[in-house]
Amino acid sequence: MSYDLLIKNGRVVDGTGSPSFKGDVGIKDGKIAEMGKLTGPAKQTIDAEGHVIAPGFIDNHCHYDAQITWDPLCTFSCYHGATTVVFGNCSLALAPVRPGDHDALISMLSRVEAIPLDVLQEGIKWSWESVGDYMDALEGKLGINAGVLMGHSAIRRYVMGDGAYDRQASDEELKAMQQVVRLGLVDGALGLSYNRNRGHFDHSGRPLPGVIASFEELYALAEAMGDVGTGIIQSGASGPLELDEGYCTKLSELSGRPVVYNQIVHRWTVPDHWKRHLAHVVETVGKGSRAYPLLNPRPVNQTFTLKNCQVFDRLPAWKPIMVASVEDKIAAFKDLELRKVLQAEAVDRIGVPMDSITLKWDKAWVVTPALEKNAGLKGKSISEIAEETGKNVLDVFLDLALEEDMETIFEMSLIGGDEDAMAELLTSPYPVIGLSDGGAHVVFDAGYGYSTHLLGHWVRDKGIMSIEDAVHKLSFVPATVFGMYDRGLIRPGYVADVVVFDPETVAPEETTEVFDLPGGGKRLAQMARGIDYTIVSGEVLIDHGQHTGALPGKIVRNSRHGQES
Repeated sequence: MSYDLLIKNGRVVDGTGSPSFKGDVGIKDGKIAEMGKLTGPAKQTIDAEGHVIAPGFIDNHCHYDAQITWDPLCTFSCYHGATTVVFGNCSLALAPVRPGDHDALISMLSRVEAIPLDVLQEGIKWSWESVGDYMDALEGKLGINAGVLMGHSAIRRYVMGDGAYDRQASDEELKAMQQVVRLGLVDGALGLSYNRNRGHFDHSGRPLPGVIASFEELYALAEAMGDVGTGIIQSGASGPLELDEGYCTKLSELSGRPVVYNQIVHRWTVPDHWKRHLAHVVETVGKGSRAYPLLNPRPVNQTFTLKNCQVFDRLPAWKPIMVASVEDKIAAFKDLELRKVLQAEAVDRIGVPMDSITLKWDKAWVVTPALEKNAGLKGKSISEIAEETGKNVLDVFLDLALEEDMETIFEMSLIGGDEDAMAELLTSPYPVIGLSDGGAHVVFDAGYGYSTHLLGHWVRDKGIMSIEDAVHKLSFVPATVFGMYDRGLIRPGYVADVVVFDPETVAPEETTEVFDLPGGGKRLAQMARGIDYTIVSGEVLIDHGQHTGALPGKIVRNSRHGQES
């Protein structure tokens, strides 16, 4: 047989978790044709001696909804071996949308996912209304493959207008939302996303429509998915609800579909809570549930100034300050009586939801002081400075920010930083690895490299699992859970989404600042080491960190799409 692409002499890690083997992989017409010892001619040959040939990774929790309209590669996920990205998570999406409602949707996406509003206004060229229209608008213009979830907040706004933010749906409105869900699945959407994070709101401070919806509404939309018999449910900020009420398990039971939810993680203030969560998942999955928590294999740190910070959004007294103007923020932080209330929440954790962001002041530090006189504070934790000066940690934090006109750059370790806990979670078969948040938090964090961090830090350096197990968790598991049944394995007949990488060097690079968003907007970039080739549908997309110019990506639609009803 002749091949379009022949990858020779590599260590084939096929995605099943089975032992790897030395061999070749032949690709023809965008599919895996053969594997083993291959001798046929090829239009292009790659020598993978000493390197791994694996199925492309599925970056399963992203917010590229807008970025993909101007960046067909969804940078920087593809540089880390991702061949497919999934967005529309956490109830946020750009479809369905009525004429005149564009600003409402981008206000939600911008505030929650920390994407500058002017970037979205400049970059998005609207040409769609329905979810199907949106997917069709992207088709044929993609470098990477993309799967689209329907966002509940977008659907609610589409059906209820401004009423979506402050009241429950009528029976007629609920039926209309159910029909939107059914039609979106018929058009090929991968599923439906929810959000229960009370700290998520738009730029005017209004809560996301999906947050205020009743559980009855959420369950009714899940049942509508069951009517079609395809798709997945993603639910943001739902770990506590699952533990306390079995919320995600019930969603799966009502819909008959898998549910993935955010998230299982170690938190510094409740260091053993992850054990209770994991035990719960072991029990429910053991009884037949398909509700799985997402797990990010890298610790989450956030870099910020108090001009553009999201760390405090879930603290009730802080919320109105964080959406205010810089001038109003300065006035609030100077108010010593108000500081007592802010202290109670941010330091003493009085009246704070258990699932809110953990604030540990010994794990918050000064990255870049704005004034030369404060240069000696660089790298010091807020707790360390407080101990040296005899001041309260909150006073240290706010006084420094005020002195430097809110330009001080801080960094805070938020969640997932305990390596013993992370090792146990990563080696459990129950969590679904992912949660990069690619496309979001563009100046705060760069999570693109979760896959290269897993392969480099946890597999090579720590040795907590085999490379076969890691690739299985990065490819076949998310492909299966998200209903992508034609990819995720190196197997004849499967779509030829492939990554070739060097197991001895693979790792994420340090982040850098770039100004490549529409209008020259800034974001954090993160490239990778050791990812030699990212191959999409049999075409080389990325060759040693360089885009080849190819645009082979497709919209990945659900398994029922195109079938007769």
